[in-house]
Amino acid sequence: MDGGPARRFLVLHGWENRRPPTHWQWQLVEALRSAGEQVLYPQLPDPDHPSLELWSEVVHAELAQLGRAERVVIAHSLAVPLWLHVVAGLAPGERVTRVLLVSPPSPTVLAEQPEVAAFAPIRPDRAAIAAAATTTRLVGSDNDPYCPEGVGKAYGPLDLETDIIAGGQHLDPDGGYGSWPAALAWSLDPATRLVPNTR
Repeated sequence: MDGGPARRFLVLHGWENRRPPTHWQWQLVEALRSAGEQVLYPQLPDPDHPSLELWSEVVHAELAQLGRAERVVIAHSLAVPLWLHVVAGLAPGERVTRVLLVSPPSPTVLAEQPEVAAFAPIRPDRAAIAAAATTTRLVGSDNDPYCPEGVGKAYGPLDLETDIIAGGQHLDPDGGYGSWPAALAWSLDPATRLVPNTR
């Protein structure tokens, strides 16, 4: 035993996100660190003009820092298709324990935006997802403007365990998710289902 932490987290943000303190990801990171957890929360380069290549390089570099502990990845928005691209080339040593994919934009919406169109060709590859993590969970709302057809239709071919949040929009501060206790609960106990915030 190396005496290191039993669990480490990698939190990945989305397009135009500079890790604002009002976002549930920032607050989740703070809560986890306050509880003694080890968390990596990198600022991905040039978030207004994301590069799939550069963002993927950061993910691989961050995965190398997770060590041999329980390895947990939490991705929001554009970081979801980022992760789905990364898993196609993940080395066996980069495998993680569990992944939470939150509010992915649909490939159709991505393809319509020149700044992020490179992230759009997402092909269902259940074998790569299974090889990348022991468990992967998908969460989306039923009225996300960035995934108008719904995550069930857009990402259904991936055949992932999915939680649908009613009225959560993009599950960001504008949608009432500046804080999200369920995300913290899942982080600490993967048996927890992702549920809406109470209003």
